[in-house]
Amino acid sequence: MLRWCSRSIFLQVVLGLMLGIVCGLTLPEYSSQLKPLGDGFIKLIKMLIGLIVFCVVVSGISGAGDLKKVGRIGLKSVIYFEILTTIALVIGLVMAFSTGIGSGANIHLEQLSTADMGDIAQRGQHMHTTTQFLMDLIPTSVIGAFAENNILQVLLFSVLFGSALNLVGEAASGISRLINELSHVIFRIMGMIVRLAPIGVFGAIAFTTSKYGLDSLQHLGSLVGLFYLTCVAFVALILGLVMRLSGLRMLPFLKYLREELLIVLGTASSDAVLPQIMRKLEHLGIGSSTVGLVIPTGYSFNLDGFSIYLTLAIVFIANATGTPLSMSDLLTILLVSLITSKGAHGIPGSALVILAATLTAIPAIPVVGLVLVLAVDWFMGIGRALTNLIGNCVATVAIARWEKDIDVQRANKVLSGQQGYTFQARKPVAGAHQQEF
Repeated sequence: MLRWCSRSIFLQVVLGLMLGIVCGLTLPEYSSQLKPLGDGFIKLIKMLIGLIVFCVVVSGISGAGDLKKVGRIGLKSVIYFEILTTIALVIGLVMAFSTGIGSGANIHLEQLSTADMGDIAQRGQHMHTTTQFLMDLIPTSVIGAFAENNILQVLLFSVLFGSALNLVGEAASGISRLINELSHVIFRIMGMIVRLAPIGVFGAIAFTTSKYGLDSLQHLGSLVGLFYLTCVAFVALILGLVMRLSGLRMLPFLKYLREELLIVLGTASSDAVLPQIMRKLEHLGIGSSTVGLVIPTGYSFNLDGFSIYLTLAIVFIANATGTPLSMSDLLTILLVSLITSKGAHGIPGSALVILAATLTAIPAIPVVGLVLVLAVDWFMGIGRALTNLIGNCVATVAIARWEKDIDVQRANKVLSGQQGYTFQARKPVAGAHQQEF
């Protein structure tokens, strides 16, 4: 058993999760100081994300051969993201409106303290225009995009760089080889960092349990409960249908991604598993160019969990403050949310900032109502990250099937356990005798 646990990150993360809860309950004062363990693990991952996105996207585009294929994948990704994001927003709106979540709270505006909001609302006021969003895609400098870890800006530069390499051809083959070898080194570093996941999960869960208590972890209120119920329904019904149409099944797919989902559960951050997810999808039989384009783009443009959260929270605030919503208000919520939800990734306190931006664009709902969701935002953040991650993985499968860039027979073998997976710098080889991840 000990030998098995020492070889399996999955079991180590589960153990870290359980020990974190026990430590948080029995040693609350000590556990309250363990937050840096979780934060440190996420920072270690994030310091490499910009380079990983650059290497993977550039290698994918330069190796694709035909730039028409790259453009085709990009167009299909945008179409898919917009359709699924709209469905997520509508489902959140329908669930909130049909259940009347927040009704009867009778919260008066004068009862809400704007002091708790800090500068969230102020930052949000500058984020809801389409022009501002498009301008923010362009970095002031390439180095600045990497220094600030702005994934959208890094992605834009990576697409341009990869396309240029593709057009130059053989004359730039040396640069292509260099970037390819650099990606192997970066993924080797990532493999070392991944081994620290159980410690990061332990620290994050111990801190959270000591701060909120086990009761808070179990009973987070009607808003959080409805949010998780909606996310589960979305994954099971909508994403499950997409997987079926792609020739795969959802449950084996989730089991295949169980280690990454557990890490996200403990850290409330999908950034922490981006490299592993990309490698696992390639191992599943999806072309590296499709994975390299869809996953990084989806992290900013395909936020299903966040979309559900956005419409649920807005209607909750409206109901709790006694603000009546007309049909035009609901349509405004949908249209504004379609724009604001695209800028959520990579912004400090992104959920609350984007929520503030959306509320600012909808005059009927008071922005000060934002303080109502502050207390449970962290707990909802876990569901957001999990649903976002699953949504992006399903999107990659769907677009790969649409593009005929997936070996469905291999994928079914992998999901059935006939071909194991090993995290390593180069593309995994079935049956390799290395540490399991």
